Amino acid sequence: MITQKTGNTVEVLGIDIGSFGIKGAIVDTNLGEIISKKRTTDKLLDTRPHKLIAKMHKIVKEFEWKGPIGCAFPAPIAKGIVRSAARIDEAWVDADADHLFSEITGCPVSVINDTDATGIAEMTFGSGKNMQGTVVILTVGTGVGSSIFRDGVLLPNTELGQMLLKGIPIEDYASNKVRKDEGIKRKDWGKRLQKILEHYEKVVHPDMFILGGQVSKKPEKTMPFIKINTRLKSAHFKNDASIVGAGYYAFKNANRDLF
Repeated sequence: MITQKTGNTVEVLGIDIGSFGIKGAIVDTNLGEIISKKRTTDKLLDTRPHKLIAKMHKIVKEFEWKGPIGCAFPAPIAKGIVRSAARIDEAWVDADADHLFSEITGCPVSVINDTDATGIAEMTFGSGKNMQGTVVILTVGTGVGSSIFRDGVLLPNTELGQMLLKGIPIEDYASNKVRKDEGIKRKDWGKRLQKILEHYEKVVHPDMFILGGQVSKKPEKTMPFIKINTRLKSAHFKNDASIVGAGYYAFKNANRDLF
């Protein structure tokens, strides 16, 4: 099954389910580029399955889409099944997200953890392209998401943001939400991020960190204050990484015979 496309272009609809709403765009999976205007729902105040499914359906209808869809989801996903729900309604646990979204949209939907989608985008097209060794990608936003790659191969569904640092979950110590809630200056936020990266250095011993999420929107305001031994880069795709990565993930699922 080949997805939509013109010439050598293969287009997939990428969707990201985040705390500020569901956003989607058409992705050129050859180039790793968003090639349409992004569409976004309002803020997600209720993340129960029937509410999210309805909003997902609305986004797909706006694109009048009839093809594969990649969906970045804020929870660990194994073969389309939601495994836990720290950042989403508990009713999602053990739900078959692939099936539910495919049924409502009438399209084949491939669901993947949102930060794993970010990692796929960065490792395939962005800041981690051609990088070997161990790469840790962190999305610093409402929480702290993570994905880990070894020689380009994903270790799925890591939750490094849930690890404790001095008895506090890391995402409750250094997320962008915490920065805003506590009125932390960028320099001090950089120091907090440095502490969590130093902690991960001791645990994972990576060859490179890539920081995405809110940090990557204006990296020059925060990253100069982070001093660590490991190579550090800002995410190339900024907040669009999960859309691009989800689209590419769906493309690979739709064309398994090509890989």
